[in-house]
Amino acid sequence: MEPIQAPRPPVPAGVDTPPSPGGGGPPHDWRAATQLFDYRQAANPIRPGLTEPIPEGRWGPDLHATGPTAILPLDLSARLGCPSPATSPALSANFVRILAGESIGVATNATSSLFYVFRGAGRCLCPASRQRDPLQLKWSQGDLFVLPAGLAPRLEASAESVLYWVHDGPLLTFLGVQAETARFAPSHYPAAWLDEELAALAADPSSARSNRLSLLLANRELPASRTVTHTLWAMYGLVPAGAVQPPHRHQSVALDLVIDCQPGCATLSGPDLNPDGTIRNPVRMEWEPGAAFVTPPGHWHSHVNESGHPARLLPIQDAGLHTYLRSLDIRFATGLSGAG
Repeated sequence: MEPIQAPRPPVPAGVDTPPSPGGGGPPHDWRAATQLFDYRQAANPIRPGLTEPIPEGRWGPDLHATGPTAILPLDLSARLGCPSPATSPALSANFVRILAGESIGVATNATSSLFYVFRGAGRCLCPASRQRDPLQLKWSQGDLFVLPAGLAPRLEASAESVLYWVHDGPLLTFLGVQAETARFAPSHYPAAWLDEELAALAADPSSARSNRLSLLLANRELPASRTVTHTLWAMYGLVPAGAVQPPHRHQSVALDLVIDCQPGCATLSGPDLNPDGTIRNPVRMEWEPGAAFVTPPGHWHSHVNESGHPARLLPIQDAGLHTYLRSLDIRFATGLSGAG
């Protein structure tokens, strides 16, 4: 797809661009970077070899099972054409492994950082700044906490720990901006509270008719989007034993962490549906506790639990951003039955 090569118009006599400020530089060429394309060839550049589609990706729990204290990025940047570690064009997912008695800095240029404690215990320390007093949070297994821009957090582990960390740094890198303003308050969602409310939801008789048995984490400062940060969306979900969820889709990417499951749990994903509402030629992502995987935007997906035990999943999406843009476009398939 070659651009249309238009002739460069001559510069009228006596018209010139002044030298750059400071003097001495050549005049700026306002036409050097300009191109034109036939609309039919360029209207949808999301295709292999140009703007690469977001691929399915999966990382097993062996990634963070052993090793030194480190940040372990789930990096698809080479396939996506991103200049820094990225799991999707807007988000970076990572495992943070911390040995007992050690610590690691997790400061990054992001507006939102979400941490889920897969295992372990410790504390998060944020030093004082001109805008805020120092902060400290004790965390343990199953806790979730979110941090806004303007902090320089450090994680200290009192026991060997693994945290799942998702932030929107790749989006800011693409935009060429620096995050400076906090859009929400640092917030903590304790494991005991999440589990208590999820159990109450599962016991509600009306839940038997629901497509999902899940809690959406929200922030009081974001009443319009009902999301955990202004860019991130988080769901603490239960897939009951024997459940086959009807497929659904949305334009936000899903970066899923498997919290707990037995063999026989999986996510089915694909771009198209069969006439009966099932997913055509689906990719099957097998679940393991501590595994993470990507569901591309626009793909139909369904969580299936063929084991005899309930399973728990934590999907993180950039749906807060899509909600603000009014582009989320969430849809549910029909034609399937199931307990989920």
